[in-house]
Amino acid sequence: MKLKVAVIGGGAAGFFAAITAKEHLPSAEVTILEKSTKLLSKVKVSGGGRCNVTHDCKDPYELATFYPRGGNYLKKAFQQFHVVDTLEWFLKRGIKTKTYPDGCVFPVSNDSQTIIDCFLEEANRLGIQVKTSSGVARIDRKNNSFSLLVNEKECVYDRVIVTTGGHPKRSGLDWLDSCELSIVDPVPSLFTFNMPNHPVRKLMGTVINPAHVKIEGTKLQASGPLLITHWGMSGPAILLLSAWGARVLQEKGYEFAILVNWLHDQKEEELKRSLQKIRRSNENKMLVNFSGLPITQRLWEYLLEKAGIPTVMRWKELAGKSENKLINILLQDRYEVSGKTTFKEEFVTAGGVSMQEIDVHRMETKKIPGLFFAGEILDIDGITGGFNFQAAWTTGYIAGKSAVTSR
Repeated sequence: MKLKVAVIGGGAAGFFAAITAKEHLPSAEVTILEKSTKLLSKVKVSGGGRCNVTHDCKDPYELATFYPRGGNYLKKAFQQFHVVDTLEWFLKRGIKTKTYPDGCVFPVSNDSQTIIDCFLEEANRLGIQVKTSSGVARIDRKNNSFSLLVNEKECVYDRVIVTTGGHPKRSGLDWLDSCELSIVDPVPSLFTFNMPNHPVRKLMGTVINPAHVKIEGTKLQASGPLLITHWGMSGPAILLLSAWGARVLQEKGYEFAILVNWLHDQKEEELKRSLQKIRRSNENKMLVNFSGLPITQRLWEYLLEKAGIPTVMRWKELAGKSENKLINILLQDRYEVSGKTTFKEEFVTAGGVSMQEIDVHRMETKKIPGLFFAGEILDIDGITGGFNFQAAWTTGYIAGKSAVTSR
């Protein structure tokens, strides 16, 4: 009898798990069940359509520190499959990659379709069945097999790997209730900050790199490029805060304030000395025409206006309250945030099936032998930069291998 393996979900983790299972046991009958009509849809849009396949952090322990949730479990998982293995996996299949200065790794083609085609070709070569429009409504354990309710029909499999991705609401995981697993309520991660009607939005397109941002009233803070958009603020500094603060910000109803240091890590005394030096060298220049600071001209003009400094003021006239206001705005510029926006089309969720339910060495549920989970349906999520895909490859690999090999 052939071992029958069902992979529920035709995304990144699903294809990786299916391919791994078939490669480790060629005689197995492996089927991918995807409820929609599209396969690998998140791969398609990731990285602006370029697909950020992983991040160039080759130390498994350091790699695990980039995951706000699940990092401790991934430390163990990365011992089996991590960044070096990912790069070798793609290279073996003819896909060369390029590493950028920020550590992000993309296919040399700069086209996510390259990755999609690779998975589809591998699945076809290995004889993996891929069924779209095949939604699974229920999983039931029956003796040593599993009964899946697929489009209201019962289908029986020996092993099941669930890779349905993240769900923005708990209701999206209700179909797993029959498995009686502990589920951490999902909340959004990796989102940008909305500032409705705020005048800063007129600076859309402005990038300050690096800036330092704090969530007022919390210990949450992050540094990196900050991008002003037509709806508020984005960029790595903001996305880092949204990831590490996913649950805190959800509890606040996405109504909170941030403090921006436009000069990254400069302190008040250091800035005062810098301003004094600029003043001595440029005393007759108008402030509005020259900042002498590492910020854009548009932002400088905006901050002067926000500080109430007259456009006709010259550097030699900057003193007292005006100087203090300017220093405060440069180092602790306060903005009210009201709402969030998904970062591009790359929604990521914090939450999902609790890792306490999972044997991370096999990605198998402790309660139900033969049932495996991989990818973002687990309570694992990383910051932006290729980390979420790496978690998908790693957990997918382990689940796929374990599903066709005995303990």
